[in-house]
Amino acid sequence: EDIGTMGRGGYFDKSGIIRDIMQNHLMQVLSVIAMEPPERISGPDYSNLVRDKKVALLKCIEPWSMANSVIGQYVSNGSEPGYLEDPTVPKGSNCPTFACTVMKINNDRWQGVPFIMKAGKALNQRRAEVRVQLKSPPNGAAVFNLESEEQIPYNEIVLRLQPEEAIYVKTNVKRPGLATELIQSELDLSYSSRYKDEKNPDAYTRLILDVLRGKQATFVRQDELVEAWKIATPLLKEVEESKVKPTDYVFGTRGPKEADVLIQKAGFVVDKNYKWNKA
Repeated sequence: EDIGTMGRGGYFDKSGIIRDIMQNHLMQVLSVIAMEPPERISGPDYSNLVRDKKVALLKCIEPWSMANSVIGQYVSNGSEPGYLEDPTVPKGSNCPTFACTVMKINNDRWQGVPFIMKAGKALNQRRAEVRVQLKSPPNGAAVFNLESEEQIPYNEIVLRLQPEEAIYVKTNVKRPGLATELIQSELDLSYSSRYKDEKNPDAYTRLILDVLRGKQATFVRQDELVEAWKIATPLLKEVEESKVKPTDYVFGTRGPKEADVLIQKAGFVVDKNYKWNKA
């Protein structure tokens, strides 16, 4: 989010970003993205078929810890107040408003693939997305007569959930014209422009409709909830019992610089020169 607690810090302080966003909302996104395909997603008992796959996936995720995580707390940028300046926040609170963790999924499909989960308040922009970064092609620099592989941006598949739904693929193409030069472009499916005449209901509208229809696939089952807490609880316990102090980050930035270092060590590369433009 690009906003702070806005006077709701007293409520937020009882949960923090890990409980509030990561353990539930983002854990659901992760499980749907990484689970094995269910036998069907419609028809008799499909709800349990979907949730069985989600539970199987969660059982393969190693518990989070500070060894592979960074937590932060936003401070004032001069115009916007810091977290501790919210009058509803307890004085000297160590509640994290930002968290980033790198996790492993120990199954045949995802062995060796890092999964990065990040959430925070008072960041540089509001967005919720899944970003799949692909490895560089072998010998790509030599093919295009470049000095290093770093000159070839990584291809990415991006699923943007908010604020405007979109699926796009960042891909390297030859610049139009006679020169053999790589540029990065997109294969863009923006729902608002492609489906202008279609009604796309908000998330909670769909959930309420599923309740009325007796469909349970989008709701958390008890065993799924237990497995999710098994992943998040060790990190929460470590942070709270050891009184880990969050790293400061300025309101309106990407978050703590230590988080960027963490994800870079995991192999993720941020292309600072790229900017996505909706079609």
